[in-house]
Amino acid sequence: MPALLLKPGREKSLLRRHPWIFSGAIARAEGNPGLGDTVDILSSRGDFLARAAYSPFSQIRARVWTFVDERVEEGLLRRHVQAALERRTALGLDSSTSAFRLIHAESDLLPGLIVDRYADVLVMQCLTAGAELWREPLADLLLEETGAKAIYERSDADVRELEGLPQRAGPLRGKPPARVQIREYGLQFVVDIEKGHKTGFYLDQRENRHLLQDFCAGKEVLNCFCYTGAFTVHALAAGAESVLSVDTSAEALGLGQENVDLNKLPEGRAEWAAADVFQALRKYRDEARSFDVIILDPPKFAPTLAQADRAARGYKDINLLAFKLLRPGGVLFTFSCSGGVDAALFQKIVASAALDAAVDAAILRTMTQAPDHPVLLSFPEGAYLKGLVCTRT
Repeated sequence: MPALLLKPGREKSLLRRHPWIFSGAIARAEGNPGLGDTVDILSSRGDFLARAAYSPFSQIRARVWTFVDERVEEGLLRRHVQAALERRTALGLDSSTSAFRLIHAESDLLPGLIVDRYADVLVMQCLTAGAELWREPLADLLLEETGAKAIYERSDADVRELEGLPQRAGPLRGKPPARVQIREYGLQFVVDIEKGHKTGFYLDQRENRHLLQDFCAGKEVLNCFCYTGAFTVHALAAGAESVLSVDTSAEALGLGQENVDLNKLPEGRAEWAAADVFQALRKYRDEARSFDVIILDPPKFAPTLAQADRAARGYKDINLLAFKLLRPGGVLFTFSCSGGVDAALFQKIVASAALDAAVDAAILRTMTQAPDHPVLLSFPEGAYLKGLVCTRT
């Protein structure tokens, strides 16, 4: 078995069962491991610590499959998949939705593997060298264990470049349709699994969309970075007087209108604006417009800690403008999905934005990702979605 020997004292994170081994912790590699190969992780004294997938191009040089001295083979992968499915069954998701995350990478002990279920179709992402190596057997056992009819692959995320892997997308098993219709808390949505963001839909926001309904009856709503209008549909279903939805993608806005029509929501209450959100917010400020409810769900501004300062400026800018547009007594739903911005920093950014906007605001609720996106206690990096429900007092 090829092995990575760690530098003295660098085993501490592994003893705490953190699944990543960074290049700087490694003294040397033995046995000439290749891309995605299984390697033993050994302490500087040669003690066994874990068994991991090797990635020679990434700063995260290996990702742990198991901390037990056992073979990494299809049986181990199947046990991890089965355990992940059992956790989703225990959540009772079927009663509220037909779309949810089945496999959440490291937090389900399957590093680099993302699998989302949309009705009878699975969308699978292999984002790391280890997941890529086991791609074919993983696809077979996922169909066996879930009873799904098809798998569409979306291994087209930029992070694959850091692993030395090309991007790839297309049907992997069966004949998946380009678009799939799903249900969520009594509402219907069309998901574009071929061209949509991530795997097609922001499943991590499911519970937060449902929460939004408590605040929208009779209100004027502004939905920024709206994508295909999932928050918009929930707001209208809750009785919003109007929803103005802003996104740069005209194609996404078109699918948003389809989702509004699909749910037979009142005509004329949904307005769509294809625009840069930063520019649109400034325009609405200059026009002295105001809203009762504002949603800010931007894309990832800071994938890593190194980009946190630049991201903080972007988050502060949009939140400051939102507070200026928010009516007294109004509610702001504001989010960050940036891994480089933790919950404490995000709250400080929003507080600073309120101060500079010269408004008093209070936090009503904190929000995070839906429970089908679990966070392993030994892997806090799995907690990426932060959200605040703030009211202007």
